[in-house]
Amino acid sequence: MRNLWHILTRIFFWSYERGAWQYDVAVAAILVFVLLTPRHWFHDQPQVGIPATAGHVALVSSDAATRTYRVDARVLAPPVRTPELSSDLHKTLQLAVPELRGRGFEILRIEAARDADGTVTSYEVQIRP
Repeated sequence: MRNLWHILTRIFFWSYERGAWQYDVAVAAILVFVLLTPRHWFHDQPQVGIPATAGHVALVSSDAATRTYRVDARVLAPPVRTPELSSDLHKTLQLAVPELRGRGFEILRIEAARDADGTVTSYEVQIRP
């Protein structure tokens, strides 16, 4: 038992010389862990912008076929490119609007609202539920 403890301690503190069989076993174990670990075990996505809440998303207009929401630009990470903007707005609406959670919808139009300096303050997003 003492030998096993000694081996595990030396592996943990990485005290074997390169080329020793214990070193090779430790490297192989690390590679197996990295390459075979399922992705769904780790949900550590970086937080981008401020968290989307109902206060940052407001329903502007609604008719039978479409709805238009105003999304605060601060919930999106700058700089945002067009393909990412659509995806980020889709995620933001799903998180902030309870009736859109778990349901599919299509973004029809995205319009940026700017202040006097030309800075984007919000986006008006028209969707089809």
